[in-house]
Amino acid sequence: MIRRIDLRGATSIDLGSAVPRADFDVEAAAHVVRPVCDDVRARGVEAIREYSARFDGVEQEDITVPAAALQEALAGLDPEVRAGLEESIRRLRITCEAELERDVTTELGTGATVTHRMVPVRRVGLYVPGGIAPLVSSVVMNVVPAQVAGVSSIALTSSPQKDNGGLPHPTILAACALLGVDEVYAVGGAQAIAMFAHGAGPCRKVDLVTGPGSIYTVAAKRLLKGVVGIDSEAGPTEIAILADDTAEAPYVAADLLSQAEHDPLAAAVLVTPSERLAGEVEAELDKQVSVTRHAERIRTSLAGQQSGIVLVDDLEQGLAVVNAYAAEHLEIQTADAADLAARVHNAGAIFLGPFAPVSLGDYCAGSNHVLPTAGCACHSSGLSVRSFLKAVHVVDYSRAALAEVADHVVALAEAEDLPGHAAAVRVRLDRED
Repeated sequence: MIRRIDLRGATSIDLGSAVPRADFDVEAAAHVVRPVCDDVRARGVEAIREYSARFDGVEQEDITVPAAALQEALAGLDPEVRAGLEESIRRLRITCEAELERDVTTELGTGATVTHRMVPVRRVGLYVPGGIAPLVSSVVMNVVPAQVAGVSSIALTSSPQKDNGGLPHPTILAACALLGVDEVYAVGGAQAIAMFAHGAGPCRKVDLVTGPGSIYTVAAKRLLKGVVGIDSEAGPTEIAILADDTAEAPYVAADLLSQAEHDPLAAAVLVTPSERLAGEVEAELDKQVSVTRHAERIRTSLAGQQSGIVLVDDLEQGLAVVNAYAAEHLEIQTADAADLAARVHNAGAIFLGPFAPVSLGDYCAGSNHVLPTAGCACHSSGLSVRSFLKAVHVVDYSRAALAEVADHVVALAEAEDLPGHAAAVRVRLDRED
């Protein structure tokens, strides 16, 4: 069901190319979605309706979700699901508020200050996947940090569902109502990202798009970056587990399976120096997959090029492998998990020990599950309150403070052959009060 990659004894191998990767990548998907994005820019809602009919099998009159539908969904929400959402919201709000940065003013001399001011993004578009699985938890993960950051205008979109009268899944709508988000659209895929980036019909252009999605959604984010800000490239999910002989094979297998059930393109990777553990995990996967609901989807994921069991000489080589892989989710199930975690440079989120599975982070850990995938964790971070803030320097100098550094400014301006820069300082100091 899952292939093995044996790196034991390898001394000069490029780990970046040795770790499992999908055959179809974001760059290839970008060529597919470019015409869709261009069409939405040119024809707006008319194009969106056509793509909803083609990709979602839904004929739409209006892409806007009525307020009544939001309230109806909340009224019909299962009480246990509501309780789970409320606890997820509470825990995430606590961590977001703790991460909220305050303005910092630095005094560089008498009458000379620079203030590092944090300003919320004005308007954001939040994407919530609703195709293969209605990811209601992604409503929480997107909305809560935006609200804590102080974003004043929040729009959210999710795929229209044929079985729900062309609206997004009712649980997603209920979560929107629970969080007080009332601008909601029934648009999915690349066309949703283009709608946010360019504005279409009732949806005004946004400044930032966040949220996970399919590889086509992620490709649209990459394509439109610059037209609109994006959080990171959060595409088909991936898990890497670094484990030794102390790990419990049933736990490891269950965690690999939990992410594989998201998507046939999901990646599940075990990195271990223990051949015994590798064999036990393979046996557990066979046993657990046979009794799970989405067996076909999971088998496709586990058998794909993006998944595998990587055998290494020791945990040092294993650490090098997971740093090269830069997983969205990295579990460390070893005897010295905390020490190894301190040496991880590239991961979207790290889960330590046997009792911190990724599924905890998906819902109620208090962390955010919108994380960079496909190796982007080497340069990008997961979604947080900081994603919805931008920093502005406020410079405040008195005449005396300007005079103190004037000679330096003039010297540097003339060194760059920019006499106007120097003159802008001199004119202030040569003028008599």
